[in-house]
Amino acid sequence: MTRQEKIVSMFNDIAPTYDRANRVLSMGVDTFWRRKACDLAYGYCAGKKVDSIVDVACGTGDMMGYWKRRAQTSGMNVAEIIGVDPSDGMVGVGRMKFPDMSFYIAPAINLPKTDGSADIISISYGIRNVVERKEGLLEFNRVLKPGGLVVILEFMKNENPSALGRVRDWYMNNVLPRIGGMISKNYEAYRYLPDSIEGFLSVGMLQKELEESGFEMLYTKSFSMDISSLMIARKK
Repeated sequence: MTRQEKIVSMFNDIAPTYDRANRVLSMGVDTFWRRKACDLAYGYCAGKKVDSIVDVACGTGDMMGYWKRRAQTSGMNVAEIIGVDPSDGMVGVGRMKFPDMSFYIAPAINLPKTDGSADIISISYGIRNVVERKEGLLEFNRVLKPGGLVVILEFMKNENPSALGRVRDWYMNNVLPRIGGMISKNYEAYRYLPDSIEGFLSVGMLQKELEESGFEMLYTKSFSMDISSLMIARKK
């Protein structure tokens, strides 16, 4: 089994408890991060009409729901929101939550969209799990229209943590795996989260990869003791 297959298998296993664990572990703060990402992205759009939003590594569809609700708040007319994820377990939960939305089981490096067909591609807390990340970013570029946006929410590696950052790291390494393990009955899956963050990129490193993949940065900010980072880039 490849590393990517192992990650997908892990998410299949925790899919039934994934939403509940997320709300508990983030103490609900992730709802702010998601709203902020959607509102900013809509603000960068040229007009009030969006043909297509593709949420990659969509999991159970949370971000898709935010795209829909924030469009209504922002007065945006969005024709299509689709979710793409390689985990059939996660997609199965998403389809039950959002029966009116379209989901596809596919990896980030092979999106079921034609060239230049999407206005926005989002990936929330999933870019760490794309083993062939650079290929994935190039795939995002392929699918986006010229001037289209890529919106990334992620837990990034903090190379020079502040005092609050060290508190974050302690929580991630000591509290999160225990609580996530109790809720999901899969300690290993929630041990994977802090380990994957430590082995991931810093904000600056991911920004460089985006630029090398044909994007220009529009917005970068970290929230809540640098727990979560938001990056928005435009296809050149």
